[in-house]
Amino acid sequence: METHSKKMAEVKLFRTWSSPAALRIVWALKLKDVQYDTIFEDLSNKSPLLLQYNPVHKKVPVLVHNGKSVAESLVILEYIEETWKQNPLLSEDPHERAAARFWAKFNDEKVLPSYWEAFNSEGKEQEEGIVKAKENLKYLEEELKGKKFFGGEHIGFADIALGWLAEIENVFGEVASMKVIAEDEFPLLSEWKRTFADAPIIKENWPPRDKLVTKYQAFREANLLNKAPK
Repeated sequence: METHSKKMAEVKLFRTWSSPAALRIVWALKLKDVQYDTIFEDLSNKSPLLLQYNPVHKKVPVLVHNGKSVAESLVILEYIEETWKQNPLLSEDPHERAAARFWAKFNDEKVLPSYWEAFNSEGKEQEEGIVKAKENLKYLEEELKGKKFFGGEHIGFADIALGWLAEIENVFGEVASMKVIAEDEFPLLSEWKRTFADAPIIKENWPPRDKLVTKYQAFREANLLNKAPK
């Protein structure tokens, strides 16, 4: 267990070493300078505590604060924002707050699924998946006009939700030989990826790239094998 304070913290995060959803929580807690304890889970052998704290979905991430649990990464981000007011992730402006939540949900419902579809396919099917992914990315490119981050001048709620694009998107490209975010096609998104990834709190908390490549290679091989005609 990795400990971020000398004595047992009142905040615990159940995660795996590689989960992009759990990374959102790590970044948010670090940005707000909240001390916490990390419990790394093996999802092939889930701990009784994880099952106790998240009996519905039985997955990570789970945040436990003063003995009470919160599950689902976007819900946890909202909880963190409401509980610890320092370094806000959401604007005071209601419309900007709504927009940030919209783009976070857009990632989970459209961007990530379209990438995953392309990543787990080959040939023409992969090409079609990349077209779908790019259609979604065009909306993000448009949203970044005149902005450093989706949240404006500072990393915010939507940036954290979309943060996997800054590194894991590159891993997907390496493993599946697919190029989706090209500089000439998505200049603003490409610049955002670099700026986000270079922020110290983000950079210091990425999982090791070689381990990510190995993990996603195994994922892809297994998924392609399952799709192959029997």
